[in-house]
Amino acid sequence: MQDPAPDSPRLTARQQQVLDLVTSAIERSGAPPTRAEIAAELGFKSANAAEEHLQALARKGVIELVGGTSRGIRLRAETLRALSVARIAGYGKQFLLPLQSQLTLPLVGRVAAGSPILAQEHVDQTYVVEATLFQRRPDFLLRVRGMSMRDAGILDGDLLAVQKTAEARSGQIVVARLGDEVTVKRLARHRHGIELLPENPDFEPIVVRRGDEGFAIEGVAVGLIRNHMLV
Repeated sequence: MQDPAPDSPRLTARQQQVLDLVTSAIERSGAPPTRAEIAAELGFKSANAAEEHLQALARKGVIELVGGTSRGIRLRAETLRALSVARIAGYGKQFLLPLQSQLTLPLVGRVAAGSPILAQEHVDQTYVVEATLFQRRPDFLLRVRGMSMRDAGILDGDLLAVQKTAEARSGQIVVARLGDEVTVKRLARHRHGIELLPENPDFEPIVVRRGDEGFAIEGVAVGLIRNHMLV
């Protein structure tokens, strides 16, 4: 059995399982799991058992819990750095984290209809951020407006890290263009079209029919940062 990675907190076997599940869910879909999903996946009797393990991870400084949302679980920057070190050293799971120390990312503002999202006129400013904050390399940042994705832990004012792509799988959190508006929603593909689903019951899904003009997928979410994380 290998020793723990350098500078990593000591976790129980169950706590490590919960952390692994949270990390893989974020890497796969861009959002953490709910307490109920953790309980079902790991065989806990109730969501309360999952909550107890999450609280323990929070006390150890591995994650941050955001109140008022079922998916309010964030990996702390220190945790992502430790996972990156573990990957390099060959400890445990092979987390797909970038090895560069810093990234320079444009913050995209309002986007004009029909023009590339990364056109120079759309860039409000640029930020230098730690690469180890992300599981996959992002291409740009987008400031979140509103609370339609609240239950995915994405809040008003957050900076969403986005990997530019025109393709996305059902279930991923995407940045989609609708005319001259850009929105962040969870993608759901159906036979007759696409739905853009909010993560807040106060908001309605957006239905996109086949052939609708002005619709495009601009990218998928690969991380989330707050202003205090910026360099």
